[in-house]
Amino acid sequence: LAPPPPAPYTLSPCTPRQLDKMAMTMKMRSAAGVKAAARPARSTRAVVCKAQKAEVAAATLAATALIAGSANALTYDELQGLTYLQVKGTGIANTCPVLSSGSTNLKDLKAGSYKIDKFCMEPTSFTVKEESPFKGGEDEFVPTRLMTRLTYTLDAMSGSFKVDGAGNVEFKEQDGIDYAPVTVQLPGGERVAFLFTVKSLDAKGTLDSFSGDFTVPSYRGSSFLDPKGRGGSTGYDNAVALPARADADELLKENVKVTKALKGSAVFSVAKVDPATGEIAGVFESIQPSDTDLGAKPPKDIKITGLWYGQLTN
Repeated sequence: LAPPPPAPYTLSPCTPRQLDKMAMTMKMRSAAGVKAAARPARSTRAVVCKAQKAEVAAATLAATALIAGSANALTYDELQGLTYLQVKGTGIANTCPVLSSGSTNLKDLKAGSYKIDKFCMEPTSFTVKEESPFKGGEDEFVPTRLMTRLTYTLDAMSGSFKVDGAGNVEFKEQDGIDYAPVTVQLPGGERVAFLFTVKSLDAKGTLDSFSGDFTVPSYRGSSFLDPKGRGGSTGYDNAVALPARADADELLKENVKVTKALKGSAVFSVAKVDPATGEIAGVFESIQPSDTDLGAKPPKDIKITGLWYGQLTN
């Protein structure tokens, strides 16, 4: 039997940057007196900016069809039906499931003590509280630019979720991937690192709005060494030429490393429930401190808003 023919190539159009580069090259050649006839083979053939085999693109075709026009919004069953190659490089792994069915009437959620599994939090906005540039102005949260890859979603968390007949809620987070290091950049260029988390969240309220505090661990551990070899549990005690000045006030915060956990707060709201499957979803907003560089600088307030999802079981 003859071997199958090679897979065809799929061509994508040139990007604006590539078009600008080709136009600049033509101008430079014209200025240098280079005629187009000098290289007839290059000028007569089509310019191909990018080529890929159709077999490679077919690996993500199903995922692309599912997320087209829906901003990567997939249900839990749709996510479970994707293969590794369909998820790889698409950003889908950084999203939480959504509810395609269910009810917006929160009274459909029966009272009881539930266990919440597959609790997921997907941030959609990071803002940092900054001082007002105007004298006497109030501090405000300014938008930022994300510097981290798509690895900031919290997932596979679990805990207890209690609802009484009046719609009051008690929610406690207990386990799971409940922290993710994130770095954002302010408009002025300053970068702010923080540990996005809801570790040990204890929230109370109603289904419309339940809130509580959570623990924010140190961004770096006590064994981390700074550029001068100083650490909390290891490394040098100080890094100055005169050891007698190690306890000076201006150097003390740099020499003595602090890994104390801080506190954050979050507000959750239930938007949709599905009593048949036990799925529940909504929106959240949390405010937490940023990295303190092991106590060397004061933390900034980080406001995080986004979507959350979970599955309730008796």
